[in-house]
Order: sequence, then structure tokens, then C-alpha cells
Amino acid sequence: MKTFKQLGSIGIALLTLSTIYACNTNEKKKPIELIAHAIDTKELKKANIVQIALLLDTSNSMDGLINQAKSQLWDIVNEFSYAKCGNDARPELQIALYQYGNDNLSAKEGYIQQVLGFSSDLDEISEKLFSLTTNGGEEYCGKVLQTSLHQLPWNKNPDLLRMIFIAGNEPFTQGRYNYKTALANANEKDVVVNTIFCGNYELGINTEWKNGASLSGGEYIAIDHNKKTVHIETPYDDIIIKLNSKLNTTYVSYGSMGESKIIAQEVQDSNALEMEEAVAVKRAVSKSSRLYNNKKWDLVDAFDDAEFEISSVENDELPEELQDKNESEIKMYVELKKNERENIQKEIQEYNKKRLAYIAEHETSEKSGELENAMIKAIKKQASTKNYSWE
Repeated sequence: MKTFKQLGSIGIALLTLSTIYACNTNEKKKPIELIAHAIDTKELKKANIVQIALLLDTSNSMDGLINQAKSQLWDIVNEFSYAKCGNDARPELQIALYQYGNDNLSAKEGYIQQVLGFSSDLDEISEKLFSLTTNGGEEYCGKVLQTSLHQLPWNKNPDLLRMIFIAGNEPFTQGRYNYKTALANANEKDVVVNTIFCGNYELGINTEWKNGASLSGGEYIAIDHNKKTVHIETPYDDIIIKLNSKLNTTYVSYGSMGESKIIAQEVQDSNALEMEEAVAVKRAVSKSSRLYNNKKWDLVDAFDDAEFEISSVENDELPEELQDKNESEIKMYVELKKNERENIQKEIQEYNKKRLAYIAEHETSEKSGELENAMIKAIKKQASTKNYSWE
């Protein structure tokens, strides 16, 4: 009887592991492999995380590229919010950001800087993008590729998606570090490198950008980085922006970073609005999605985390309106805010459907030359090989 119980426990464990560990349900894994993977519990907890590193040339001629990245981040996030794995699980998204080719950066480091390591904090990602400025320099593609591959904690799960997007307009061969060596390293880590040449398609081929993508199975795309993004105004834009303001009132800050994060949220709303009203609308839509999670400083998101305990928060780290309340009263307050938030997010999503339908009806401009379209196309194509799909 004891033997049967042990075999039953192993069977249940293997079934659980096959569900949690793999997004790619089409791939058959042997039980012995699953037992081996069971040792690395930290890796299992990171399942369903897609990692994307964005390497941007910030030399003098790249102002247009940076502006596209700032304005189109939210399109990419919103599109990714619909992604799902083969078993219908929703993947998380982590984005890292590097800049290269800028004279303000250290020559010793190859004019390269990690602006942000892998992060799922959308406000932080926006903040770092808006911090970028351009200045002339040497653009060493091979060096920045190798640096990002070496510095970032890339997930080792073979079923998960790991991607690099490198964008620039100088020859891919610049610098002493051979880009082919970096791409060989990318293949070892199962990281797909996509190259985005800012200029003429044929020129990008002649300067090795296409070869840079081909060597890791990535996509080569040429874009007009100076092309102004055309946004179509809709009757629903003002409504969504007003709902976004209401949404902000549902955040209940806590901890040492709570107050600063509330301010950061408002600053990034302002940054988006200053670019264009349509960008603010897209950001609001992102904030209504599952990817906008702030459990590290917001009690509403924190309470949805099974590992969170309100008792771990010091009284003086709570907002003033909660400092004289007991645990039960705090939970009740947070639940009210949660319900309020969910209703507002639902409204934003409903108005966004109407907004998208309006845009589809009135859109006439060609989007093929823009950063957003290039990235989404590559993400979807490469995600399909790992059994991700879109609704």
C-alpha cells in the first residue's frame, strides 16, 4: 500500500510539473526530465515569463527612434496583454533597456549602458525611456549584444520566449567585438536576436543587419525612424483619459516606495499626454490590463498575492487614512478599492473596443515603417514557435 501511495504522489507531482513548467504543450517531456527539473524550484516559479531586451542606438541621428519607442511602448504592451500559452495561462512580460552609441556614455564601456534590467514595472520602463537623450558616438552592435547577453539574468526554461531587439543605423560590424561571436552566445542561451535597421532596406542588408538577425533565427526589419506616428482621434479618447484619472484614485500606496511610486505614476501619465493625447489613451488602456501590476507598493495588487501579509507592513508605512485601522478594516477598505478599480478597468476596456473599431474604420495610413508594427510582427511570429497564441 505504501508503494502505491508513493507512486501516486510521484504521478501527481509529474502532472503538476508538466502543467506549470511548460508553455509549449506540444513538446513531450520524459518523466526523468521532469524529475530533474523539479530540483530547480526557483526556475519553476518563473514559468510563463517572456523576456525582451531593447537595445537602442542613442546617437545624434536617433531622436526619431527614441520618440517612436516612447509613444509606441503602450501599443506593444496592449498587444501582448492578449497573449496566452497553450494551456491558456497568461504570460508575464519583462523588458530590459540598453542604450549605445552615445558620447555621453563611458568610452571604456564601449559607449554602452544598461538603462534598466529586466522589469515588469511599466511605469519604470516608461520613465527610463523618457530619460533617454541623443548624442553622437560610436555604435558597437556586437559589444552591446554581448553585454546584454552577459549582464541580464536570462531565463533558462527552453519553453519560454527570450528576445533581443537591436535598433540602429550604422554598420552592424562596427567595433572590435565580432557580432558573430555575440550571436553564437545568443544561440547558446536560446535568445532570438531581431535587428531593426533605421534606414533603407537594402542598405541594412549591405551593412550586415540582415545577417545579424539570420544567425539567430531572428527577423530583419528596416523602418523609417523619422516617420511621424499618425494617431487617429476618436470620440472615446476623452472618456478613457477621464477614467484613467479615476483609476489612479484606487491605488493605495504602502511601504518605503509607496509615495514616490504614486508620484511616478502621475509623471508617466503626464509624459504620455505631453507626447499626444492618443499616447495617453494607450497608456490608460495598458493600466487597465493584467500587465499593469504594482504589488510592491499598492495594497490592492498586493492583497492578490498569496504570499503577502498585511502584518508585515509597519503602521507608519500605511497611508494616513489606514494608520488607525485594524487588519480587518484595512482589508475591507482595500476590497472596496479593488471593486472600484475592476469596474473602471472594465469600462476602459469596453470603450477601447469601440475606439479600436473606430480606428479600423477610419485608418488610411501605412504603419509598416514603424517600430511598434515591426516588433509586434516579430514577437508573434517567434512566440508561435513556443506555443503562444493571441486571442
